[in-house]
Amino acid sequence: MNKEQIIQCGDELFEALTERRTLRPFTERHDDITIEDAYHISLRMVERRVAAGERIIGKKIGVTSKAVQNMLNVHQPDFGYLTDKMAFSEGQEMPISEHLIQPKAEGEIAFILKKDLIGPGVTNADVLAATDCVLPCFEVVDSRIENWDIKIQDTVADNASCGLFILGDQAIDPRKVDLATCGMVVEKNGEIISTGAGAAALGSPVNCVAWLANTLGQFGIPLKAGEVILSGSLVPLEPVKAGDFMRVSIGGIGSASVRFT
Repeated sequence: MNKEQIIQCGDELFEALTERRTLRPFTERHDDITIEDAYHISLRMVERRVAAGERIIGKKIGVTSKAVQNMLNVHQPDFGYLTDKMAFSEGQEMPISEHLIQPKAEGEIAFILKKDLIGPGVTNADVLAATDCVLPCFEVVDSRIENWDIKIQDTVADNASCGLFILGDQAIDPRKVDLATCGMVVEKNGEIISTGAGAAALGSPVNCVAWLANTLGQFGIPLKAGEVILSGSLVPLEPVKAGDFMRVSIGGIGSASVRFT
């Protein structure tokens, strides 16, 4: 793709986001779109969001678990940027009917960094040393692509299908919990709908953060102290709508809950 096409696609996505409508998959319209093109499209979309007043506060890793990869038929991880407009706290209602188009919730572990991580060469030990705390998290992903009909280039271009997220209020030292074996239970409207473990995300959420630091390092982009890093879902995606209530509980870490409006 040429630069003009990349800018046009990024602008299309930003307009679809603000107008809450979907687009035909880019992979149907541009035979030559590469993953690198898609990341440039994503950056254009994020630049438009920042120009409109949003502030980047972190990054997310997507499509890390086999459950999510199989649901979306996308078989490698991706990453996107988090902004302050996406963030909610425990106890806040999340107005998905005002902001999202086709939302799906997933339980994750969020990392808050106290030191920069700059790849390549970042190890799991580096990740743990740079992490201030981990928290339970719900990420509510969304897609500006019709019917979630995505290939890897489509979701990458769409800022890794970022929607909104909510962090629990229990912060734990990551060295005090086994992040690979900790269990997750997700409830929706009072019923358990899925379970998972840390190992579901590339073997460990720590592996995911190291992967992200090393992948971004190839582009000269650091993970910065103070940033929120969403490490990827440990359970299948769950469609949600206004009126639903969800809770995620993670062994050794705590829980987070959210009511959707």
